[in-house]
Amino acid sequence: MDEARLLEKLRAIEALFAGATTDGERVAAGEARKRIQQRLAAVAEADPPVEYRFSVGDGWSRKLLLALLRRYDIKPYRYRGQRRTTIVAKVSERFVRETLWPEFEQLSAVLHRHLDEVTSRIIATAIHEDAGDEAEVAGTPLLGKGGG
Repeated sequence: MDEARLLEKLRAIEALFAGATTDGERVAAGEARKRIQQRLAAVAEADPPVEYRFSVGDGWSRKLLLALLRRYDIKPYRYRGQRRTTIVAKVSERFVRETLWPEFEQLSAVLHRHLDEVTSRIIATAIHEDAGDEAEVAGTPLLGKGGG
C-alpha cells in the first residue's frame, strides 16, 4: 500500500466515525473532525469527563493515541513515575467507548499492516529475501549460553 492510499484509508475511517453520509463529506476531513468534536461536547454534558487511563504497548500505538486525543482537543498527560506506555486523559467514558477507542483500533490496525508491509519489503530487499518466521523444531530446549 503506498502512502497516498494509506492516507485515503485513514481519512475514510475518520469520516466513518464522524458519521459522514456523502462522498463530499468523506473528503472533508476537517468537517469530520468538527462533527466528532461537537459529539464530544454533547456527550460531555450527559456523561462528564473522568480521568481515563490508557495503556499502549508499542511506540506506534502510543503516537497514534496521543495524536487522536490532541485532534479532539483532549490533553493527554501522565503522572510522574508512570511508565511511558501509560497515557491519562480527562474524557467521557461514552466518547471513549463509542468513538475514540473504536477509531483508534481501526486506525492502529491499518497503520500496523502498512508498517509491517514496509518493514518486510525493506528487509527482503536489503538483507535477505526470506524474512519469514523461524522454523519450529521438536524436542526440549537446551538452556545454556545465549540467554535461552
